[in-house]
Amino acid sequence: MKIDVYIPLLLSLLLAALSPLVGRRVAPALAARVLTVSAVFTAAATVWSLALLAITLVGQVPPVAADAREDGHRLPDPVPEAIAVAAILTLAGVALRLYRAVRAERVTRRTLRALCAGQPPDTELVVAASPVPRAFAIPGSGGAPGRILVTSAMLSALEPAERRVLLAHERAHLTHRHALLSTAVALAAAADPLLAPVHTTVTFLVERWADERAADAVGDRGTTARALARAALSAGRRAPACALTFTDRAVTRRIAALQAGPPPHLWPLAATTLALGALPALGAADATGDLLRLLGHALV
Repeated sequence: MKIDVYIPLLLSLLLAALSPLVGRRVAPALAARVLTVSAVFTAAATVWSLALLAITLVGQVPPVAADAREDGHRLPDPVPEAIAVAAILTLAGVALRLYRAVRAERVTRRTLRALCAGQPPDTELVVAASPVPRAFAIPGSGGAPGRILVTSAMLSALEPAERRVLLAHERAHLTHRHALLSTAVALAAAADPLLAPVHTTVTFLVERWADERAADAVGDRGTTARALARAALSAGRRAPACALTFTDRAVTRRIAALQAGPPPHLWPLAATTLALGALPALGAADATGDLLRLLGHALV
């Protein structure tokens, strides 16, 4: 247990370091899925490993220690007490970060859905009168379909062909349930802050994924690239969150990717990343078995 219990933490660092390479070399759809699954497994294993470290403190509780001594048993001390205490404090921080992440997600979705209130149930596109150029894909809930919310300023800034790119991009977010991937990796990063680079990479990849689907839908990668550039320019510096999720660096990379052509899948690299995400779970499972054997040997 002394080694296995720390494996998820070490592999979190490795996955974080590998994620930008996967994001650059592997097709966006495949890379986003693989990194999200790996991040979720790694975060879950990390939290469980912290729980195992915290559980070792049970042996230091006076009633438990006294009963063990009366029975002639010696409780094992697999990790130093200071590490167990640190694990408990870390778990408290994890719970707080997860609560804040879930609350932020719920508030954002509630706000966006409120903007679409009063529209007919079968309405996909909702245009909001606003001078700020923005566009959002709002996932459906409770059987209600997803919707695309676009401001009038964004539609005015784009040419007709570019508007088709915009709608195809947002529709891809809904069709491929990108909100689920984004939420899952955000919660994984909240549970394990070491995975923050993975969160950043997946956020970028779902946009690239939607770019590729939009290019396929309109049949013109050049028009798709121009739509991205025009949307970014129309947003300017007025707000950090704008149509198609732009930042100066991100939009440059996305335009360059569209001009370079469809990326390869590179299944071996994707499979390696997925295997890397499974290793923390195996390490946590082995550490669990070690702890149970130690406690069983001392108490039986």
